Amino acid sequence: MSRKTFVIDTNVLLHDPEAITKFPRHHVVIPVTVLEELDKMKRLPSDLGRNSRMALRNLDSLTKVGQGSLHKGVTLENGTTIRIQLEIKTDYHSSISLTVNDNKIIMAAFYLFDKGEKVVFVSKDFAARIKAEAIGLQAQDYENLKYSFSSLYRGIRRIELEKHFIDLFYKDGLLPYSDDNICPNEYVVMTSPEHSSAVGKYNSQKQIIEPLLKSNALWGIKPRNVEQRCAIDAMLRDDIKLVTLIGQAGTGKTLLALACGMRKVFDEGVYSRILVSRPIVPLGRDIGYLPGTKEEKLINWMQPIYDNLEFLCDVSTTEHSETMQWVMDSKKIEMEAVTYIRGRSLPRMYIIVDEAQNLTPHEIKTIISRAGENTKVILTGDPTQIDNPYLDQNSNGLCYAVGKFSDHKLYGHIFLEKTERSELAALAAEIL
Repeated sequence: MSRKTFVIDTNVLLHDPEAITKFPRHHVVIPVTVLEELDKMKRLPSDLGRNSRMALRNLDSLTKVGQGSLHKGVTLENGTTIRIQLEIKTDYHSSISLTVNDNKIIMAAFYLFDKGEKVVFVSKDFAARIKAEAIGLQAQDYENLKYSFSSLYRGIRRIELEKHFIDLFYKDGLLPYSDDNICPNEYVVMTSPEHSSAVGKYNSQKQIIEPLLKSNALWGIKPRNVEQRCAIDAMLRDDIKLVTLIGQAGTGKTLLALACGMRKVFDEGVYSRILVSRPIVPLGRDIGYLPGTKEEKLINWMQPIYDNLEFLCDVSTTEHSETMQWVMDSKKIEMEAVTYIRGRSLPRMYIIVDEAQNLTPHEIKTIISRAGENTKVILTGDPTQIDNPYLDQNSNGLCYAVGKFSDHKLYGHIFLEKTERSELAALAAEIL
């Protein structure tokens, strides 16, 4: 296999600071303009600044783990050669302005292409890839931290069985089942030609399909479809430590997660507190421009959570308003921005991260790794509604988590498809 030269754009390193090591047996080139952009961003208090610093540290440490210099090229154990490039093509065309950093990076790639190297320009910027292809370069998106949303693991499968197998499932409370393609904790909807049906969860250790947990109404709500039944089962099982819920608006992701958390914390006492968090990814200004203390600022971002709490407590009457006040006074529900979770250790907590599609794979790793002993983490979101300009349906942290965890026994996942919020919400989700 002939070695290619991958020229890395700045946004790739902001997405994955370790990207330079993900091209085994090939050349990786970092244009000096990329270093300049990373250096400008390293003091930002956001995750962009954090990833900039990490990417620069990774480059600085290369000479310690590989052989050579960054000027001539450092060779790593996986065969990757990494080098910094100063030269760019300066006389291509007057329409390519070299006052634009994107153009400088593309011209650095073209300089190598002009010398006869097999160059691939790697960028997460669609416009930059179009420009690179327009001048004859091969360009591609960074695929390493991606899982296709269209082919993502669903968490539920439907199988057709003979009626007597379903009868045995009801009689014995289990059904032996083996399939190399089924995942641990995958939910199974069993049907027969005689219109018998049953729903169970696959136990990979015992290789059986077992019934769902019996659960009464969760703080006044009940599942409205089989997907919600399976989601509730996954969130109430203490042996499943990580649950992801994907679904469009109105499918009940946040409400079900909060209701299950209330059951486990207030009714059963399995966990000490509920920690609810959302990424601060506004369409306009950042949280820092809002007046007041951190708690006062968070009220605006956490309003959907308060709305769901009010629904669960049914604040339409004085009695239920007192229930809501009792819940808040108990100090067992904590609202926190994702930014402030970093560095904490969180034992015996029921953690709900809403709108997780706006998180990068690195941020998802950071959050899950905060989970202490006997902590459960719920990630909810809709990858079709992403506000983070650096992410898409395939590269967001929520889809990445689903792709990485699907084969592990501590994990459960449900793809919610049916909108239950209202008839209008369901119609909007279908036609708009």
